[in-house]
Amino acid sequence: MPEADRALLEAAARVGGETAQRLRAGPNPVHEKSGGHGPVSEADLAVDRQLRQLLTEARPGYGWLSEESEDDPARLAARRVFVVDPIDGTRGFLAGQQAWALSLAVVEDGAPIAAVVHLPDLGQTYAAVLGDGATVNRRPIAAAAGPAPERPLMLASSAAIAPAVWPGGIAAVERNFRPSIAYRLCLVAEGRFDATFSFRDTWEWDAAAGDLIAREAGAIVTTRGGAVPRYNRPVPHLPGILAAAPNLHAGLVARL
Repeated sequence: MPEADRALLEAAARVGGETAQRLRAGPNPVHEKSGGHGPVSEADLAVDRQLRQLLTEARPGYGWLSEESEDDPARLAARRVFVVDPIDGTRGFLAGQQAWALSLAVVEDGAPIAAVVHLPDLGQTYAAVLGDGATVNRRPIAAAAGPAPERPLMLASSAAIAPAVWPGGIAAVERNFRPSIAYRLCLVAEGRFDATFSFRDTWEWDAAAGDLIAREAGAIVTTRGGAVPRYNRPVPHLPGILAAAPNLHAGLVARL
């Protein structure tokens, strides 16, 4: 079943990606969400509706959790749940940047078992099934291996490397940034970066798919406190997210 779910997620993501690109090219009204949660465009909402129809019609017994859908507590009683961000990195998407993604996962009993992160503008589709490794465009990928580098390549906001966040001090790093958390996790999975972290509370839909992809590629993924993330919780927040190559993760946690 996870393999079939991965195929379903990938097909839906490609359809949703085409819709997002088409709507971005035309009128795409934008408004700010309440509570300071950032912008949402008509493309976000349309892709959300499209994905929900495609996925829940194919798997009517699965629950649904998405950034752009009203939360339905019925998901808490479902063993399997779709956890979806129709457009991860909306600000970048609206600004015409390429590094935005559709992030789709199936969570079973709190853990992701199938995942797809699709970047339409870049022509890249990351995917994973629990226990079967991770791929980009069907090519196997692996997190960085070997000794910890002297100057790790990090994906993080400037706030995440502020001295106050690191009581143990942070080693010299080369910091980079991408607007999509899901894409950041995939870049660690691919071995192109050594680690990514966000120490603010992180929405489950931002992390669920990238979590499985990074983990299946050999990275270690935890919350900021070092715990294994759990999904489909009543309040769908994670206490931060930290993904790193095995040679680096323990050292980062020790410094926090």
